[in-house]
Amino acid sequence: MIVIAGLVIGAIWGATLARRRKGNRLDMAQYAAGYGIAFAIAGLFLTIFVERLL
Repeated sequence: MIVIAGLVIGAIWGATLARRRKGNRLDMAQYAAGYGIAFAIAGLFLTIFVERLL
């Protein structure tokens, strides 16, 4: 669940960042994909860490 939330939050953040930097649609898509993947990987590690603690 944390992974999916990270993916969505990262994609929204990336698209917003590209929009603020005056990017076109392809820029927003690329930023959304990049940040989404990065946040999903961070969420994966966080999930593994939480599961190990329990």
